Amino acid sequence: MSEGVAPATVEELIRHRLSEALGGARGALETALPTAVFVIAWLVVKDLRVAVGLAAAIALVLAVVRVVQRGSLQHVLGSVAATGIAAWFALRSGRAEDAFLPGILLSAGYAVAILVSIVTKWPAVGFLVGVADPRAQTDPFAWRRDRAVVAVCQRLTWVLLALYAVRLAVMVPLYLAGQVAALGVAKIVLGWPLWLGALALMGAMLVRGHTPLESEPERES
Repeated sequence: MSEGVAPATVEELIRHRLSEALGGARGALETALPTAVFVIAWLVVKDLRVAVGLAAAIALVLAVVRVVQRGSLQHVLGSVAATGIAAWFALRSGRAEDAFLPGILLSAGYAVAILVSIVTKWPAVGFLVGVADPRAQTDPFAWRRDRAVVAVCQRLTWVLLALYAVRLAVMVPLYLAGQVAALGVAKIVLGWPLWLGALALMGAMLVRGHTPLESEPERES
């Protein structure tokens, strides 16, 4: 969408705001790299502390690079936090597969929260849309007052729920079987690539739709 041009439909508005709210390829790399390093190190040396230490070091290096480049720390800080929590779980139990337990529990929590958001008609995708809303600082729930936006976000949120359901269906059996290498591969594949698949499906749904806006949106930059 060009600068200063207001969106004509709900779908156009949501496409623009989702693209602003979600990270790109670099965010995907920052999320996946510590996991890849952990799995490779564990498979090579079979030393949990070494694997955890290398993964944490990579996450910190990524954060330092962001700071030096004065870039956004949003995604890399999430990676640092996730790596730290995973390391604590693994070191506490002494089992490498427990490094993946926080992610599994988080996915389960998200799945429940997303389902609740659908049932209560406060769809989770609406909050992603709201983040990029120019009115968000003064009115974070402005999106909620447009019934057309809510209806479209409701349909898109079902896709989000399916994403977390797939993650759990794959990761839980692998965790119970203690398959560390398979868990690492699954976490990476079911991370950004699955997000891309979900976004592609959402995009297809949005391209086909032409729902008129009920309220006049602010011009998007």
